[in-house]
Amino acid sequence: MFDRHIYRQRNIVERCFNRLKGFRGIATRYEKTAVSYEAAVTLASFLLWARSV
Repeated sequence: MFDRHIYRQRNIVERCFNRLKGFRGIATRYEKTAVSYEAAVTLASFLLWARSV
């Protein structure tokens, strides 16, 4: 059964991941530790948000 609301939410999440993959360091996981990788994802997310505002 097709649920439009669930599909819309899934689409938003998938587009977000695709935009994050545009950052080379995140896509290839240059950072060795989980903490530094999380910091890189947070920074990239902030930059994407800042561009949209």
